[in-house]
Parts: sequence; structure tokens; C-alpha cells
Amino acid sequence: MMGTDYKLFINGQWRESSTGERFPAINPYNQAVWASIPQASDSDVEDAVRAARTAFETRWRQTSGLERSKLINRLADLLEADGDRMSVLESTDNGKVVRETRPQMSFAARQYRFFAGFADKLWGNVIPLDQPHILDYANRVPLGVAVLVTPWNSPMHLLSNKLAPALAAGNCVVIKPSEHASATTLEFCRFVEQAGFPPGVVNVVTGDGRVGKALAGAQGIDRLSFTGSPAVAREVAAAAGRNLVPVTLELGGKSPNIIFDDADIDLAVVGALAGIFAATGQTCIAGSRLLVQRGVYQEIIDRLVVRARKIVMGDPTNPATEMGTAANEPQFKRILGMIAAARDAGARLVTGGSAASGPGLAKGFFIEPTIFADVDNCMTIAQEEIFGPVLSVIPFDTEEEAIRIANDTRFGLASGVWTTSLNRALRVSQAIQAGTVWVNTYRAVACQVPFGGMKESGFGRERGAAALDEFMTYKNVMIDFSGTVRDPFAIRT
Repeated sequence: MMGTDYKLFINGQWRESSTGERFPAINPYNQAVWASIPQASDSDVEDAVRAARTAFETRWRQTSGLERSKLINRLADLLEADGDRMSVLESTDNGKVVRETRPQMSFAARQYRFFAGFADKLWGNVIPLDQPHILDYANRVPLGVAVLVTPWNSPMHLLSNKLAPALAAGNCVVIKPSEHASATTLEFCRFVEQAGFPPGVVNVVTGDGRVGKALAGAQGIDRLSFTGSPAVAREVAAAAGRNLVPVTLELGGKSPNIIFDDADIDLAVVGALAGIFAATGQTCIAGSRLLVQRGVYQEIIDRLVVRARKIVMGDPTNPATEMGTAANEPQFKRILGMIAAARDAGARLVTGGSAASGPGLAKGFFIEPTIFADVDNCMTIAQEEIFGPVLSVIPFDTEEEAIRIANDTRFGLASGVWTTSLNRALRVSQAIQAGTVWVNTYRAVACQVPFGGMKESGFGRERGAAALDEFMTYKNVMIDFSGTVRDPFAIRT
């Protein structure tokens, strides 16, 4: 849909921003303006929240779980059927290669189906009490209106982490995608229409940080789920907290990927490459710190350098391309700045380190796959999230040292362990302070398992049954069927 002038989606209607303000969608591969996105105003945000609240109070909260399940399954069918086009749109919008965005469409559809299966199974509990004359039961009920804020690196995948459980639990939503990648979220609303969702159940307002700020401080919302940087999350959580709105935060990472000298080296090298150069390193779970035991340290570096130099860069919509662009110009400049700072700090550059050049790369935000060796874990490059194709390789001698280095970070999102020893895998997995530990694999995803972080990587969980808890609460009911008149001033134990 090249040249599309997109509109906001509020209360089941496509409408312009109340101010008429717009901003361009820029293809990071060739810097061409390929679409126009509306900049929502504060009044647009208020309308979206009001629409969600009205839909929840008047219709959606009375909609049966069976009906919600049918609608969510239709969403999955529509997204999967249009997955090829959607993946090209997403790659055009954020520079991620289509060989990743296409599977992400299928994974998102899988998530909608997974949570659709929960929609009619959200039963509570009958609770036996000390008092035999009181029947007590606790129901699980939706919170009401949820605000979902998603980033630019994987819009459809990360939206499904939030939207699927929110809808299954019976909530209405207002979605705010990143201003750097809004197109597929707006396209997704066409599926919402086709599936037959009532107006106001799903709303989308697009724009810059002004929209996020308005949503975070909005009256009438019951949950805010945010994926992004810790710096922005602090502002979001503070604004939501003023209205006592609970938040779910899925934030950054500086994930340790640990290779022990007894590992299967072939597997470990592939895992290290996937951990940092897949998605151009623009993923919160990137294995950006590679900890390698000294017995295999030089071999691992040599193999990584050889393979990194062969990575195919180019048009992200070409299935042959292995690594795409930085998603936008500010991110491109930030990555290059951090590479330069690492060199100045004394990290040993073994490959890459510059903007990439070559046929078909001149207009794009391409960065060479970059590897630094002999990195000290205290260096900025080992402590700050870069969100780019930059790997820091850190040597270690013992298992205890590996664990200490792995945990010496303010983040705690993901981690990897490469070893053929089951005992070591269990010990290290237990000791690492991270929400996800992969053993002899990396970047594997499954809709059934909980995902989230520790420390400054956030709190709350997405995916898996645990994600439903973010969008529900318990309502307890006590029924005294004794008919006995009791002392009104006594505690009724």
C-alpha cells in the first residue's frame, strides 16, 4: 500500500487527527517516504479511551468467552492469510528482513489462537471456609480498559504479546505503536473490522511521545502495558502511578550468552550469531555480551569473525538478505556513536565497526556486523543496551566467574548457556538473574511460556497463561445461607 495516507482507528471508525497533523513513514533501506501517519492529539486520545470504556461497559464485558474466542480466532486467520503482504509492509517500515517478519506474522497468529483457547476457560474457584454456612467463590474478571504501547522493532509480534491476552481476558484496548513503525498496526485494524469486533473494543492512536504521555496519564484506564526503554518506562510508570494504574513493563536487556569449553562449538557459534546479528541486533533479548571460557575463546572469536564477514546485507524485503538496516536514523547514529566510544575506551575491534558500504547499501542505515574482543564487563559497551549488531566478547576462566560477570548488570531479561554438562546447565540456569535462560539454543520463542524480566528489564509477564494475570483481577463473593441474625458489632468469623 505504497503512498497510503493512514488514519486513526477509534470506535470502529477511520478518522483524521483532530489537528490534521501528520508525519512521514520513512523506509530505512532507501530513505523514501512511503506512507503518511496521523499525529493524534490529546482530544483524540481522550476519544479513544472513552470509546474503549463505553464498549467495555455496554457490550464487551457481557460478551461470552465463547464469542470472544471466535472473534480472536478470526483475527488469527485473517493475519495468517495476509502474512506475506504484512511482512513486506513491516520490513518496509522498520528495515527488519522479511525472512524474520514473515515467521513473526505466523507466530502472532499462533498467539491469538493460543489465547482464544483461554477465553471461555477463565473460571475461578469455590473456596471452602471455616464457616460451613457461607458459600465463597472467587471469579476472575477483566480489568476494563488497557493501554498497549509497542516499539518499532517487531510491531506485530510484540502487539500479539499484549493484545491477545487482553482481549481473551475481556478487556477493551487503546494501542499506541511507535511513531517509527505504525503502518502494520493500522493495517491490523482492518482485520479487527473484518473479524466483526464491536466498535471501541480495539482502538489505535498514532504519534510521537506526546501521545504516549497523554495515554499514560489518562483518566479511565485500568492497565498500561509498555515495551520500550527503561528511561521512557520510568516516565510512563510515574504518570500511570499518579492515577494508581498498574503497569506491565517489558524493557531492555544486556543479555549474557555463555559458552563453556565443553560446549558443542558448531551449535554455540550459530547461537552466538543468531543472538546478536539476527534482527540487526535490534531486539531486547539480544545476546550482546558473549562470555567465552578461555579454552575455546580464540576459536570462537575466529569462527565468529569469518561468518560475520559473510553476512548478506541488502533490501530487507529480499528473502536472500540476512541482515537489514537500523530501523531509523536516530538509532543508526546512536549505534555508530557507541561503537566509536567502545574503540576509544580500549575494546579490541576484530571486525566491522563502521557504516556498511557496497552495492545496494548506499541509501540505507546499514551497519557492519561488529565484534569487540577482550571487553571488560565494566566498559560502557558491556553495560549499556546498544540495540544494534554489536557483540562484546568477554573471556572467563571458571563457572563461578561466568555467573558473576553474567549477573553484573542492571538488566535481567534473557541469557544463554552452552554446555554438554546437564549438571552445569542446571547450576548456571538457577544462578543467572534473568527472566529467560536458554540452554543450547537462543532466541527461541513459544506462546506457552511466560516472558519478562528482572531488575531494570521490567516486571510482569507476557505470553503463556501468566499473561492473563496482567489483564485480570479476582472478585470474591461470600453468600451466607444460614438465615441467622447475628451481632452487628462482632466480627463474623
